[in-house]
Amino acid sequence: MKGCVFDLDGVITDTAKFHFAAWSQLAKEKLNLELPASFETELKGVSRIDSLNRILEFGGVKTDYTTEQVQAMAAEKNGYYLKAIEKLTRDDILPGINDLIAQLKEHQILMALASASKNAPAILEKLGLMNAFDAIADPAKVAHGKPAPDIFLAGAAAINLDPSECVGVEDAVAGVQSIKDAGMVAVAVGDAHELAKADKVVPTTADFSYDLFEKTYEQAHK
Repeated sequence: MKGCVFDLDGVITDTAKFHFAAWSQLAKEKLNLELPASFETELKGVSRIDSLNRILEFGGVKTDYTTEQVQAMAAEKNGYYLKAIEKLTRDDILPGINDLIAQLKEHQILMALASASKNAPAILEKLGLMNAFDAIADPAKVAHGKPAPDIFLAGAAAINLDPSECVGVEDAVAGVQSIKDAGMVAVAVGDAHELAKADKVVPTTADFSYDLFEKTYEQAHK
């Protein structure tokens, strides 16, 4: 293992709740639609436009809006979201992540971020982690969002590594698929049954460690 390519939401910090609150606000104000709490999983790890398309499909109104209107609504949702994450601080880094970053650095493991969020740099700044990562893959420059492998491939390329030399870290089904299709070893956090395609699943980020990643990588390459 020479590199680690991380998702952001649910792995480094939990901003999913802010995303869903922003989508719920937009759905209510613009579409007169109440999103059930269970719908949050539908939007996990999915790009902004794809998320909005899923909401429009859920409301049965996908054909009612032009591409321009969809773009405008997505931008409006982002405004709600940015306002919500203003309050993020170092205290919002998930358990075990600071220790993991220190361990990876100690072993000269390169780190890249592969998030579907265009707000990733702003979030890292607020968490005080901007200098922890060697590169951030730009989701605006990849052709396809997760579950396609594009963003993880871009993450590996950004740290000049072959995907086979990297471990990808995720918390979403779409993200794990993305990692596997990129040709990386996948470590996931969350429900073991739901994330069964990953090479290793742990219940919480506090279980992450360099040793866990390295062992998982070695076993996958046997």
